[in-house]
Amino acid sequence: MKKSICIHGHFYQPPRENPWTNEIELQLSAAPFHDWNERIMQECYKPNTEAIIINLQTGKVLERVNNFEYLNFNFGPTLLNWIKEKHPNTFVKIIEADKKSVEQHNGHGNAIAQVYNHIIMPLANIRDKITQIKWGLRDFEFNFSRKSEGIWLAETACNQATIELLIEEGIKYIILDPSQALKIKKYPKGEWEDVIDHNINTKFPYRCYSEKNTTKFINIFFYDGPLSRNIAFDDIIYSAERMMERFESIFSIDENKSQLVSVAVDGETFGHHKHFTERTIAYLLTKLAAIKNINVVNFGEYLELNPPEGEVKIKPGVKGEGTSWSCVHGVGRWKENCGCSTGGQPGWNQEWRKPLRESLNNLRDKLSLLFELEGKKYFNNVWDARNNYIEFLLDKSKESKINFLIENTIKKLNKKETDSCFKLLEMQKYAMFMFTSCGWFFSDISGIETVKILEYAKRAIEFAQELSGIDFETEFVEELSAAKSNIAEYQDGGEIFKQIGKG
Repeated sequence: MKKSICIHGHFYQPPRENPWTNEIELQLSAAPFHDWNERIMQECYKPNTEAIIINLQTGKVLERVNNFEYLNFNFGPTLLNWIKEKHPNTFVKIIEADKKSVEQHNGHGNAIAQVYNHIIMPLANIRDKITQIKWGLRDFEFNFSRKSEGIWLAETACNQATIELLIEEGIKYIILDPSQALKIKKYPKGEWEDVIDHNINTKFPYRCYSEKNTTKFINIFFYDGPLSRNIAFDDIIYSAERMMERFESIFSIDENKSQLVSVAVDGETFGHHKHFTERTIAYLLTKLAAIKNINVVNFGEYLELNPPEGEVKIKPGVKGEGTSWSCVHGVGRWKENCGCSTGGQPGWNQEWRKPLRESLNNLRDKLSLLFELEGKKYFNNVWDARNNYIEFLLDKSKESKINFLIENTIKKLNKKETDSCFKLLEMQKYAMFMFTSCGWFFSDISGIETVKILEYAKRAIEFAQELSGIDFETEFVEELSAAKSNIAEYQDGGEIFKQIGKG
């Protein structure tokens, strides 16, 4: 029996740049560092490119390990591009690690793409879903110089409508929580078996077929839920030996075929949430696995060597809106007061989530209409132009700008028309940034993550008003005022929005 393990790290921070200056402002809560990106950079991203293995008796450093050579991983595109600009040496080490993994795993790299700015896909409209996938895949290809086999879905939030679009884009696999599986059947003539109580066998991948074209499918890996939670929330991560014991305990002794024990956690666990645990991972993956005769694989390699022998259907969730790994209520955490929170003070609630979601949805729809009306004056196809805008975001040179215009506009534009084109596209970029998932995740609407998505909404509104002369702000503020803060001095979302840019 061939035993394999795979650890997936989801490395992500939300976009933090000020939309007017494109720089990250001072964040006091990240002290002693300037901002949270910098803090986690020094505690996690950089240490994972040079994790040390030491002699416990002498304290001598025996080896330095680039963990990205051994982890299956994804980086949020906005985060990776920040690292590329601010910490190029670390960026190079991440890219080089992936290149080495391609050589070590039969052409399959450790890195995979992520939907661009971490929006909750089931709650997005179809156009935003498509752009998020296309931007995420293209950003990955640009930085890693190869196509991605898989894609990470924000919060693993998924429904069948999302699956259909992923299949259309030719993505080979995704990674989900075992709680998201509904039922399975084995090939070739198995009966459907209910796995709604999290009892799916996670040691093998499954195929999920399109409901629109039953010849097409995507593969799904369901990671081991209990072990992933142990790593994320318990002390097991501080001991490589204890972690290996847990991995070994999960393998089935009565299975004659290959088995995979996989986990998925926030990558920031390794060094940020749990200080110095990048060392644990380094020792486990480079030393202990070999001692135990266990293969360290990535999902792409394992999939090629072990094609699925069964089919899966995922849970539809409430109203077909899907499920996720961090909300037991499906995707309620990002649209209503479902009961999930990060604490806060006694008596706090998250009733603000619903009016925040609704006001942003309404704004998005208005901005989409403006984009279509104004954009058709310039673009061959407005939504294709938005999808293609990622090319300019990745390369803002004069030549790139000219090429974008040549390929996407109906005529040669003068300077004023060119400016209008790019304002329309920036408006649309921020109209997606305002749905970054972190805006709903925490306990109050006054949190820095929610204020940031409101900044992006404000910037989108500014572009819209410049282009049309229409007042988009008044109605938005009125709707947002229904989102009441738990902190009296902040009052509500409308008041918070009006203060943006004043301090």
